[in-house]
Parts: sequence; C-alpha cells; structure tokens
Amino acid sequence: MTSNNKNKLLIAVLIILFAIFAFAILRKPKPKMRSLDNLTSQQPADNSHSLHDNSDKPMTLKEIVSKARNWSPSFQPWFSKPAPDFTITDINGNLHKLSDYKGKNVILVFWATWCGPCRVEIPHLIALRNILTEDQLQIIAISNENPALIKQFVNQNKLNYTVAAVDTRQLPEPFNKVTSIPASFYIDEQGSIKFATIGTTTLGYIKAILNAEQ
Repeated sequence: MTSNNKNKLLIAVLIILFAIFAFAILRKPKPKMRSLDNLTSQQPADNSHSLHDNSDKPMTLKEIVSKARNWSPSFQPWFSKPAPDFTITDINGNLHKLSDYKGKNVILVFWATWCGPCRVEIPHLIALRNILTEDQLQIIAISNENPALIKQFVNQNKLNYTVAAVDTRQLPEPFNKVTSIPASFYIDEQGSIKFATIGTTTLGYIKAILNAEQ
C-alpha cells in the first residue's frame, strides 16, 4: 500500500471514529429540570448548604451561626423577648392566635410565591412537618399576596403546614419590620423569640435551631 493510500485510510478511520463519538454525545439524555410542580415529591437536597451534625448533644446558637450558609441571624435585639401577640386567619378560614400556642415551639415564616429562595426552602418545611406533628411544632407561613393566588400555590404544591395571607403592615413589631424574605422567627414554648433568620434555611439548620441551647 502506497503512502498516499495509507494517509487516506487513516483519515477515513478518524472520520468514522469522530462520527461515532458525535452520535453518542447527541444521544445522551439531557438532565431533567426540577419543576416546582414536583416540589413535594422531592427530598430536600443533601448539599453543602445543609447542616449535618451526628452528635446527640444539642449545638448552641452560636455554633449554628458559625456554620451558617445562605442565611444569617436577624432581629437580634428581640432575642429572648416575649413575642408580641396577634391573631390572623389562614387561607382555609381558621383563626390563629399566637399566644394560643404557648407550650409548643412555633416557626413563623415570611415568604412569597414569587420568591426563589422561599421556593427552595419549601421542601424543607414540608419535610419538617412530616417529622414533627402539630402537637410538637406549629408552622405558620405568612405572605402579603392575594389569598386566591396563595391558595392555588398551596394546593398545587401540597404544602402541609399553615399558610396565611396577611397584610404584614398590620402585624406588631418586629413582624411588621420584615423587609427581606424568606425570614423566620423561632418562638419557644414560653412564647419568647428564641431566634430569627433572614435567608434560606434547610432542614438540618431548622432542626438544630429548634433543639439549640441558648
């Protein structure tokens, strides 16, 4: 075989190999985008933004803050102070008076349907509700959006905790001072504000804050 024929054969082999490689790449399935419609069927992501503590000893709030990712403490002057009382109506027409929940922990979550970080947090709140019953923990999510819009969102995404449409300006301080969302207030069994956060908190952090020592 002449040198010219060898070169032609080599080029032909390379073209065939390239065609096979390109075909394999094109046939590779694309990863599915995560849809909000499937929020409730997804487990909270296990990633670097989650807190994993395998010890039985509760962490202190200071220790938890030192590990914070995507959130920070807020409303610190209110820590250990009694939570001002208020009464709201949820999207199902049920009344909720904050002081009625003394004796159990309460998480007040300020959020909105259009808020991306709030949406990221939703599966973690759903998982929390599945872990702790209402006898152990009350979760109340508050948005100042249209009640019909909120109810549609809740039904579509199967939120399993209390949700209310409230004009937050009518709430007592500090709850009417929330300007960034998601924001959460952790109220202890004595009815005092134990902690508050701004930003997306994941299940591990939420559980740690609930169990934390002061």
